[in-house]
Amino acid sequence: MVCSPSSSSGFLGDLENSYRRRSIHFDAGVNIPMLPEHIWIVVRGIVKLSCLNEQGDDVLIAIAGPNEPFGDPLTQLDLYQATTLNHCDLLGLSIQDVNSTPHLGINLMKAMIRRTHQSEALIALLGLRGVENRVKSFLELLAEDYGNPCTQGLKLDLRLTHQEIASAVSTTRVTVTKILGQLRESGWLQYDSQQKMVIGLLPKRNNHQQQNNGLIQAK
Repeated sequence: MVCSPSSSSGFLGDLENSYRRRSIHFDAGVNIPMLPEHIWIVVRGIVKLSCLNEQGDDVLIAIAGPNEPFGDPLTQLDLYQATTLNHCDLLGLSIQDVNSTPHLGINLMKAMIRRTHQSEALIALLGLRGVENRVKSFLELLAEDYGNPCTQGLKLDLRLTHQEIASAVSTTRVTVTKILGQLRESGWLQYDSQQKMVIGLLPKRNNHQQQNNGLIQAK
């Protein structure tokens, strides 16, 4: 089922009905269709949001996790793409659904504020001196927002290629590969048995799956 922290049973009922009717499962590595006048809300999983530059390269511009929205009405980029980074359940809602459900609109606005904060953080890290600082800051941002606490730090339940990390921090794949090797040697970065990254950080804030003001929360 889906649940919401909202005290309004009507809002909760609307989400539950929408979830049963429109929730779709996507495997990892699938491109999500961008539908006019529709948004997606992540119920489970992580989605990479990107665009193509003039050279045809895929440039990472944001990450969407549980309770976070994305979709055609929320961007002005013509070559906007959304790709699942792991197994995902997504809830599709029309703009009409949002406009007719005040509580949904309010919670959607809160989610968009979080997305704006993430976008600002991604832009800010591009101004850091040294590629290693940019790579570490990018991984820290992902770990603090979407990481799952474990003994060694925060584990990312997703896989980003070295090229995807390079595009996010404005460097080359070869450089990212070299830096990740150095971070692994230093112990700051580890990999589990499934080759998922473990960042050597203590949790600084609740990740998005546990936020009290999320749109939906899977049980």
